[in-house]
Amino acid sequence: MILKYVNRYKWFIIGGVVGSIGGFLYWNFVGCSNGTCAIKSDPVLMTLYGTAMGALLFDMIHGFITKKNKQDDNSRND
Repeated sequence: MILKYVNRYKWFIIGGVVGSIGGFLYWNFVGCSNGTCAIKSDPVLMTLYGTAMGALLFDMIHGFITKKNKQDDNSRND
């Protein structure tokens, strides 16, 4: 059951992991040193923001790729 869920949403999960790493690295190397930035000054918020953005971006790209492949398959069968 869990393996089926992971296989179905693997690009969403991979994007979340990549985004969280990216969000933490962004906070660590760029960040906001004086604390006036609401998201960039807190490592937890920046990591969560990166997780959300990465998951959405990877899922969107995967959706475009699968839609394109289905259209190509349909045009070849016609």
